[in-house]
Amino acid sequence: MRILLTGGSGRLGRSVAATLAARGHDVTSADLAPADTGPGVRSHTLDLLDESAREDLFAQVRPEAVVHLAGIAVPFARPDTEILDINTLLAWGVLAAAVRHGARSAVAASSPTVFGYGTAAWRPRYLPLDEEHPTAPRHSYGLSKVIIEETARTLARAEDAGCTLTCVRPGYVIAPEEWAGAPTQQGHTVAERLRDPELSAAALFNYVDARDAAELFALLAERPDLAATGGAYHAVAEDALALAPLAELLPRYHPGAAGPASALTGRRSAFSSALAAERLGWRAQRTWRTELVETVSEGG
Repeated sequence: MRILLTGGSGRLGRSVAATLAARGHDVTSADLAPADTGPGVRSHTLDLLDESAREDLFAQVRPEAVVHLAGIAVPFARPDTEILDINTLLAWGVLAAAVRHGARSAVAASSPTVFGYGTAAWRPRYLPLDEEHPTAPRHSYGLSKVIIEETARTLARAEDAGCTLTCVRPGYVIAPEEWAGAPTQQGHTVAERLRDPELSAAALFNYVDARDAAELFALLAERPDLAATGGAYHAVAEDALALAPLAELLPRYHPGAAGPASALTGRRSAFSSALAAERLGWRAQRTWRTELVETVSEGG
């Protein structure tokens, strides 16, 4: 299958490119930065906000599937208006082009930040969070992801859309090299995030190995018949990135979540990825307990 991947040079994009190529697809990566994508992947360096360049790329690649990861990947990394402009304009441009050029499937990266956690006042209706829980973003990055999801649904409602459009909400992405001590996207190592709960508390202790998330993007690109068009799917590890149960940790950092957090005993994550398991047979296979090179005991 001819697959166009945007954002292939990023932390998640590198694993997605490698996974798609390993599954036998003809992969083209497009990004602002040159991509070291490895064997089996062609790389194009261009600004996807340039309509003419984007159209030329789609005409050249003629993708049967599109995986859209390009955009500002971290909250507060740019001024709010830039995050909104770049992320939403990219999503509309790329996803609309996928429909217009006849792709059978298009899957875009969203984020669990659509739920608006990160403040002491946050009060979820229930835990673990699933795709049915209402979204309530609290910053421009989370809002941009809500708009991306609505963009997919808007394009899916078009009467002539023969393209299945979906979104994935990957957890805090950990690239393969970060298990061996390379810094994560916030500058801390995984071991540091485990030893100091405050570092992971803002993300509700969620995470996903980039290779596991890549598998879900691949499945949605390959099997649009299994997915509901316009749907969003969580890609989060089933256990929390924590040494203590979230029933103990969440009330400390998110007092408003104390009641619902009582359900999160043992290793249970604050997020459910059951929908991806049910529809596509996807489950995260890698956990910090199996992948982390440095030993971190659960006793602290």
